[in-house]
Amino acid sequence: MKKRSAVIAIAPIRYFDISNDNLEKIKRYIRHAGKKKADIICFPESCLHKTKTLHFDDKIIKEIKEECRKNKIWCIITEDLILRKKPYNISVLIDRNGEIKGQYKKIHLWGDEVKAGRITKVFKTDFAKLGIVICWDLRFPELFKKMKKKGAEIVFCPAQWCYESKAYDNFHKKREIELLRSLVSARAFENLFFVVLVNPLRNEKDQVSYSAISSPHKILKETIDDESLIIVKINLNEIKKFRKMYKK
Repeated sequence: MKKRSAVIAIAPIRYFDISNDNLEKIKRYIRHAGKKKADIICFPESCLHKTKTLHFDDKIIKEIKEECRKNKIWCIITEDLILRKKPYNISVLIDRNGEIKGQYKKIHLWGDEVKAGRITKVFKTDFAKLGIVICWDLRFPELFKKMKKKGAEIVFCPAQWCYESKAYDNFHKKREIELLRSLVSARAFENLFFVVLVNPLRNEKDQVSYSAISSPHKILKETIDDESLIIVKINLNEIKKFRKMYKK
């Protein structure tokens, strides 16, 4: 079997500690990931601007596209964007040439003042087939099953996950991290593909700043309350091996 691998980078960045947008920070992390020979970098949900709902031709998006081109790296950015005069929470997939190759609209909303998407998608890249969900979508296993049927090998979940104070009597953040870890592991094992979760660091008390990259059988790397660049090289051959083993 021909060896297939990919280098995944995630950037659980702290939001808006420089200005009302994260543009310069995002560009810096793209450059860093490019130097590490990452195939793709994923940022958390709602990462671009503190207050504005953007358009696809916004200067911020144009500069991120150009940074991807210069560093020959794929990138996933997620923000509230206007599409056909309607706001959606959209993940944008940018390729190594700085071109938008796909978009995913968040289906399962949680207090979002935007329109809900309806379609699950899998995107073909030069290193793997990718699925994308956003935040609360992680809670719905049927989305992941649909992406598996469409051939997904890696599913990215940019998020801005917060806990509900009513959910626990104490140790809220610790228990919510345990829940997130379980969800990421379960989605990877149920479908026998890789799952990538990326959360930001924010000042809000209820923010759960847990990010992880999981194979079907284990968490490969995780981080809590740490702004950094996380890089993992994954073996895509594991997918065929495990599916043959479990006959799935």
